[in-house]
Amino acid sequence: MVDKKEWKAAYGKNDFAVLKDEVLADSFYQLREVTVRHKTFSGDEITIKRDLFKRPSAVGVLLYDVTLDAVVLVEQFRVGALVEPQGPWLLEIVAGIVETGEAIDEVATRECYEESGLKVQTLEHLFTFSPSPGGSEENVDLFCALVDASKAGGIHGLATEGEDIKVHVLDAQEAINMLNMGKINNSFTIIALQWLALNRARLLKKVE
Repeated sequence: MVDKKEWKAAYGKNDFAVLKDEVLADSFYQLREVTVRHKTFSGDEITIKRDLFKRPSAVGVLLYDVTLDAVVLVEQFRVGALVEPQGPWLLEIVAGIVETGEAIDEVATRECYEESGLKVQTLEHLFTFSPSPGGSEENVDLFCALVDASKAGGIHGLATEGEDIKVHVLDAQEAINMLNMGKINNSFTIIALQWLALNRARLLKKVE
């Protein structure tokens, strides 16, 4: 039988307790070992031990030009993709880490300029999500930024952060086709392009 009620979590913040929280490694990111006791769906309690990878919050931005019906994606080397069959250079949306005291829309605007050289015309917040809650503490805010991509291109990024970022302008349908063919292999970009596929008609009405 289909449950027609709105979903609500069975338990909340008062239904677990952190018994131990130990730092295993502390560098740009942090690895911790956490022991937690929490309630179970049967009404009992269990105690589990998990490694927890702590990352700062991040922002991702899909750059879209409604006049050209084109998206701006960036290509860069990713150490987490060393074992990928096609290699560790990925095609992605613009993204960056939220620094202390920064508002997420400020991060979105800053990263757009640093990674693509483009200025944001309008900014729409899409989602807030956790990309890997099974073992990583990180929240991501995803945006769509309308831009003028007519002169987009070149190499961007901050040398002080070891960034080497190449800008690509793709026809929006081509980018969606790449998504459907499995040629996009990172979560931020997959989610953003799926959103674009659903909302593209609405955005294009801005130039009618």
